[in-house]
Amino acid sequence: MSEVDPILLTLFANRFMGVAEAMGRTLQQTAISTNIKERLDFSCALFAPDGSLVANAPFIPIHLGSMSFAVRFQMRLYRDSVRPGDVFMTNSPLAGGSHLPDITIITPVFDPNDDQKVIFFTASRGHHADIGGILPGSMPPTSTSIFDEGANIVSFRIVKEGNFDREGLYERMVVRPAHYEGSSGCRCFRDVESDLRAQIAANHKGIQLLHKMIEEYTLPTVHAYMNHIRDNAEQSVRNFLRGVARTRREHDQSANESNILRAVDYLDDGSAIQLKVIINEDTGAAVFDFTGTGPEVRGNLNAPVSVVHSAVIYCLRSMLGSDIPLNAGCLVPVEVIIPPSSLLSPSPTAAVCGGNVLTSQRIVDVVLKAFEACAASQGCTNNLTFGAGGKDADGNVVAGWGYYETIAGGSGAGPNWHGTSGVHTHITNTRIGDVEILERRYPVILHEFGLRHGTGGDGEFRGGDGVRRVLEACMPMRFSILSERRSRAPYGMHGGADGATGRNTWVKRDKAFDDDAESSAHPIRPDPTANEGAAPDEPLAPDLRALGKNPEDLEFRDIPRSARLGESSAATYTTREINIGGKASLWMGPGDKLVIETPGGGGWGIPKDADGSDKPGPNHKYGWEARGSVVERERAQAGF
Repeated sequence: MSEVDPILLTLFANRFMGVAEAMGRTLQQTAISTNIKERLDFSCALFAPDGSLVANAPFIPIHLGSMSFAVRFQMRLYRDSVRPGDVFMTNSPLAGGSHLPDITIITPVFDPNDDQKVIFFTASRGHHADIGGILPGSMPPTSTSIFDEGANIVSFRIVKEGNFDREGLYERMVVRPAHYEGSSGCRCFRDVESDLRAQIAANHKGIQLLHKMIEEYTLPTVHAYMNHIRDNAEQSVRNFLRGVARTRREHDQSANESNILRAVDYLDDGSAIQLKVIINEDTGAAVFDFTGTGPEVRGNLNAPVSVVHSAVIYCLRSMLGSDIPLNAGCLVPVEVIIPPSSLLSPSPTAAVCGGNVLTSQRIVDVVLKAFEACAASQGCTNNLTFGAGGKDADGNVVAGWGYYETIAGGSGAGPNWHGTSGVHTHITNTRIGDVEILERRYPVILHEFGLRHGTGGDGEFRGGDGVRRVLEACMPMRFSILSERRSRAPYGMHGGADGATGRNTWVKRDKAFDDDAESSAHPIRPDPTANEGAAPDEPLAPDLRALGKNPEDLEFRDIPRSARLGESSAATYTTREINIGGKASLWMGPGDKLVIETPGGGGWGIPKDADGSDKPGPNHKYGWEARGSVVERERAQAGF
């Protein structure tokens, strides 16, 4: 079929997207975890027989660009041994994974008339709230190797010719991760098993709809328009790149390098992400060269190669002026050069859980900065995990649970728009957990969740504001935060101001067992006559002899708070506010609070008026709206 009917092209583009959307609805309705059912941290997509992305619904961008790497790896691994009824599971960065909590389920689609011929693949990727590792939630801010982060599965045939292998799944999710020092297996295996079954069901839904499409149009027609859609995406990207080079050539005084774009930005630890884009105006091709990027880091901000490609394809699709499905055609005109042994091409055992959610955001910032598309957004996903269970101090495994969420911030302003406040930006596209679900299922209280007014960067167009979220623990448990943009602000563009940095604060209640509270075992107060004659501005020193100990044997807890240097004798303390930095893990007790303040977006352009009177900024509209899976289900039923 050589002739392309533009009406059929649009029809098939929407039919393919409709299949992916139906897969997503099936997954949401059949999953049980908060992370997938409520926060919608999953993606579904269709892939060609060669493993390239055909179409997807608007799910999580970081998943969609990298899933084709996972599909192709499994194809190369199994080749001709794939049979109808087989389903494959993987999460390893070596096999096209993004980070370990993102588990990909891949199902081959066979020709209805030939059970030896694979004609498509359906795949789904979901973030599972706990897959083992050193901390509940499997996003440890302190991880230094991939063995700290949980189950690492290169390939597992989770369903073989229609038979679900539960024993093999338990072995890989619970038993094997616990072999590593300090690590536990999955703390909530039943939840993970149930959600994986939901992913398998979602893939099967996609197969059913693809077979109906083939029955309606024939396989040659469906495959032909699959290729036409990818060709259309490729041509759209080529036209965009030609336009960028042409515009720069017409306006740049340095004509010799008008086709070269450069940008650099830094992670909070100082690691550089450097990019040079070389555009060929004649062919519409481009080279994205990340040479100059910093080396692999000891922490977990290393990003697998598949994540880098996800960030690039997302940026290209976002900058296009035409409405096309995100698919493999977007990357055909692009060559991506990644320096070996850099944090964008880490070693096989490097920790990567933060690279997928944080470094990916910085890659996006760098690409958009090179093209001068918009100011930086918050550049972070503010990953919060909390839970209990795992290995205790004696190495015994204790049953437990984990919760994970990402928190919104401000988006960057552009050449003719204000940034948006309190929104998930770029690579992530999830929801925040509904407070009713959160407080019903987990031992926490949400005290505050609102905008941080004025944190967006100033400019002709203002950046969006970040948010403030305050959670209180109702039982002893482990809280962990993995975040960026705590020391390096989101950049403004064309004279716009930077957005505000974020901050994480532990509001810690006094407790006798960790020396924060004055021990009742030492009720001695200073002798008021011990310092008679001292100058008024000298601190009062208690008669420590009254404590009944040799001064050399005194410990901190022996000295009453009212007697400590620098503290007023009248001062009373019930809490301490502690800045814990961007990456921390805390054992919080009942009544302790964690305050997470997320970054704002950068501004665009020089402000028109110095006093700001002509810059209303983002239009914040306040109101209450019912949200969540239950409300959505009721609305869907009402629509029939």
